[in-house]
Parts: sequence; structure tokens; C-alpha cells
Amino acid sequence: MKTDVDRRCAEAIELTLVPGVGTQTQSRLWKRLPVLSETFAMDNGTLEAFGIAADSVHALKSRAYRSMAEEIVDWCGREDCHPFLRGTVEYPAALQEIYDPPLVLYARGKTELLSAPSLAIVGTRRPTFYGLQMAEGLASDLGSRGLAVVSGLARGIDAAAHRGCLESGGSTIAVLGCGIDVVYPREHRQLTERILQNGLLLTEFPPGTSPSPQNFPVRNRIISGMALGALIVEASEYSGSLITARLAMEQNREVFAVPGNLTSPQSFGPNFLIKQGAKLVQSWRDVVEELPSDLRHRILAQEDTSKPAQPSLEMLTDEELSVLHLLETDEAVHFDRVLEKSGLAITRLSELLLRLEMIGQIRQVPGNLYVKLARPPK
Repeated sequence: MKTDVDRRCAEAIELTLVPGVGTQTQSRLWKRLPVLSETFAMDNGTLEAFGIAADSVHALKSRAYRSMAEEIVDWCGREDCHPFLRGTVEYPAALQEIYDPPLVLYARGKTELLSAPSLAIVGTRRPTFYGLQMAEGLASDLGSRGLAVVSGLARGIDAAAHRGCLESGGSTIAVLGCGIDVVYPREHRQLTERILQNGLLLTEFPPGTSPSPQNFPVRNRIISGMALGALIVEASEYSGSLITARLAMEQNREVFAVPGNLTSPQSFGPNFLIKQGAKLVQSWRDVVEELPSDLRHRILAQEDTSKPAQPSLEMLTDEELSVLHLLETDEAVHFDRVLEKSGLAITRLSELLLRLEMIGQIRQVPGNLYVKLARPPK
């Protein structure tokens, strides 16, 4: 026996499945009808007055997608997926405020994060090493201080933000441009599993929806709408991350940007946003300063001043410093090149590189390459 909640959920999902009944039409119906089930009893003229085409009117009246919607509700019950309807207490309050909230949200994982304070961190799919390090570092610093990090699970900056937050013990929300049962990109299967364990997967697209290109700009309004602000790390001139920044401004959210090298194409977006008035970010404190006062005071009050700091450059030996100076933050350097420039024996250089990696000054990347870590200032 279906419960009343299941029935209302199925009716809302059915409405989203009908081709030609887009987000804005769904929003108009939701605002004007006491209950969505009235949609299916409307006459053709009234439905067309809502902007619904004749073919879509026929699909609505014939209940062509009813069985599919009921199957989705059953699937959600079996797979621990929670469909949340706009206007219910479970639906994230922050999203209720935006112009065109999704009628239905599908969530898997820690659903309590829907009401947690969060910050969006987004950027290019083709980042520099500098961008990856800044995204990971800032996400780690903010996640460890109680802010959920929202991003889009895309390659590059998005994935770095999710990983950085998880590695600090924080919680992260991945907003998908596909069905909640679809892993995209495929190489993020392990990351997706980690997010399910310690975060939340979220999408407005029904289960089974493929990652079509047009889905990603649409989902960006959820990334920005969920959060208190959006932080752009790296973005080229035509990056979708700039869409997220624009949506954040339209939704009256804070916009932050990490400055970058003027000669790097990936720096165009954040540098442009800073010129337009976005808050320049060098460390997590620059973000926290712009948060609501109660949240800001709570984070700063909990700051553990006794926490041991990472080893500073002054604590390194002359040999370690000389090797460190041969590495770059925005370009990986091969071991052989470091060996040639250092004049050290292979075994000694290997020891020094291992030591620098263990204390968090450098990272080894595939191909026997090394890069200097550019952690945001504490």
C-alpha cells in the first residue's frame, strides 16, 4: 500500500518526467496549485495557458509517465535514495530562496548536510598544479572547520575540492549533472563511494539520466544555491564555473576567487571576478570573514591555537632547502632534472625528496615527477 507521501512524491516526479514541462513551468504550477495532483485534472486550455505544448498536455492527461514515476519511488525505497519535494520541511531551505528551485531533489548519503552551512568550490576541468593545490588546501581548511564543501564532481578543481574536504575529515556535497545512480566521470567511482560514506550525492535528474552536456549548466544553480557563497579557484574565459559565479551573484550569495598567474588562461576567470568585486581569497580566513556573524564567530572561537603548525622553511636543512628551491608550484619537475641541477647522488636526493614529501612540502605525481605544494597560508 502506497503512503500519501509516496503518492505525492510519485505525482511530482511524474510531472518532471513529461517532456516539455521544464523547470519554470513546474515552478509556475507549484506556485499556483494547492496540490500538484490537480495538474492532471486540468482541461487542455488551462494547461496550455501555463505554457505547456499540446504534445505535453496529451502526455499529462493520459498519465503516460505515471508507472515510470511509481517505479522510481520504489527504486528509491530499495536503494536508500531520498526524493525531497519542494515546499516540504526536508527540502533544503537555502534552495527554497532561489528563483527556480528543482521540484524534486534526489539525495543519497548524509541527508543532514542539506541543512548544514556550506560553501561551493568550483573551477576548471583542466587545472594547473597550483589550482589543484589551492582547491585541495582551501577545501581541507574549510571542511575541517565545519563547513560542508559543495561542488560538481567534475574532473579537475571540483574533484580536488571534494578530496581535500574528505581528507580533512569534513563533509562534502556533490551535485550531479546525471542520475544519482550514474557515476560520471567513470574514473571518479572511488571518489563517489567516499562521498557516499562521508558526504552527500544530490541531483534533480531522475535515476538513469545520462550526463548530457546541457545538464551541467542547469545543475550549477543548485551548487551556488545550496551554499553561502561560491569560491572560484581557476576558470578560463568560457568556463562553466563563471556561470556558477554569475548565478551566485543573482542568488545574493557571496562570490570569492583565488588570484592566479596573469599569463595562465586558467586565471582569467578568478582575476576577472576580482576586478568585478569578488572577494580575493588567500586563506580560509578570507572566506570565514564574509560568513554570517554567528557562524563566523563560532568558527573563529573554535580555532585551536595550540594545533601544531606544519614545518616552516626555517626548520629545513640547507640541503632540503636547496632541493625545494629546484621545484615549482605550477609545473611538475622530473627526478632526473632535479638530480642534474642538485649535483647530489641518487640515493641522497631520493632521501631528501622523501623527507620533503613526508613533512608536506612537496608531492610526487605519476611519471617520477615532483611538485612543490602551494598550501594556502594558515
